[in-house]
Order: sequence, then C-alpha cells, then structure tokens
Amino acid sequence: MSERVDTPGLAIRNVDDLDRLDFAKGSGVVTVVAQDADDGRVLMVAQADREALERTVTTGEMWYRSRSRGLWHKGATSGNVQRVVALWADCDGDAVLAQVRPAGAACHTGAISCFGAYAPEVFARLDATIGERASAAAPTGYTAKLLGDRNLRLKKLGEEAVELATACVDGDAARAAEEAADLWYHSAVALRAVGVGVEGVRSVLRRRER
Repeated sequence: MSERVDTPGLAIRNVDDLDRLDFAKGSGVVTVVAQDADDGRVLMVAQADREALERTVTTGEMWYRSRSRGLWHKGATSGNVQRVVALWADCDGDAVLAQVRPAGAACHTGAISCFGAYAPEVFARLDATIGERASAAAPTGYTAKLLGDRNLRLKKLGEEAVELATACVDGDAARAAEEAADLWYHSAVALRAVGVGVEGVRSVLRRRER
C-alpha cells in the first residue's frame, strides 16, 4: 500500500506526489471531486487511477477512469475539457479535490454541474445578479440606481468604507461583518460600472498569491 497522507489538504503538484495517495483502498482508484475554481461550484464526482492522474498532472487537463469507459479524457469528444488549477489530496489519501476551469458543461445531460441548479458561492451569485441588473433593457431598483449615478455609487462606497472602519475601531464584530457585506456589495457595483467583475479581482489575488 502506498504511503498514507498525514497532512490534510496536501497539494499534488507533480507525478511523485501521487505516491502519497492510497489507490489500494479503492481497489486501484480514488474518488475525484471536480470543483469550479472560480465560483466554488461542485461540477461532478468521478474516479481516477494512477494513470489517469499522471496524465492529468502532465497535460494540465482532467482524466478519469471508469468501468464503462476505461481511461478517458474529459472533453475529448465534446470539447468540454476541464483545465486544472490545483489538485488536493484529502487527509486519508483516498480522495482528490480537483479545482478546474471548465470549458463547458460537466454533466452528460448538458448541465454545467451534475448536481443540477446547484448555486455557486455567494460572491459569484452577487456578481451575477449585479451583472444582470447592468444588462437589463429597463433596469429598476437600487442597484440600477447606483449603476446609473456615478456620484451616488462613489459616495456610498466611501460611506460604507468609513462605517466598516468605525465598527472595527469599536471592536464590534457583528456590525463589522454587516458593514463589510455592505462595502463588498457597493464595491462590486462600482467595479461593474467600470467593466470589472468578481473574476477580475480573483485574478489579481491569484497573481499576488503566486
């Protein structure tokens, strides 16, 4: 049996790291959970053996192993490949979290996710909602009002930043969280007005992380 993983969240960066996975436990395969690296949505669950993961690591795109299809390259026929951002082994070494950027649907039904209308994380949902308001033919509501009034949205942005700072000075954790949520919303609206979505911010953070 291969060496057991003793560090939760172990990154898999090269083929040698696969030695730490416990393929024997699953009769030659491990469970792979594919997750959208940008919005956190779980796309699909499949299995992979060592050969599939070796190809995944070397090609930068997801490969799986199944009883019916054998070794298969996700998107090889449909074009819906999954480009790998990061691979993580779980604490037992018998499962892998694959953070990917999908080129299309993950499910054979044509759905983005095999879990149907599964909602992505809250920041992505907020950004999508603001985007819908921005592109509406006849926008209405507070978000539309902010998008249509540069001075108002920048004024609100400044006010929310001050309110968050005040809550932090007062040591009021609950209010600080509320004010941070307000600031993020107004920041997202201001960013959308200049053509920047949440992915633009993520890209900067990923670049700084590296």
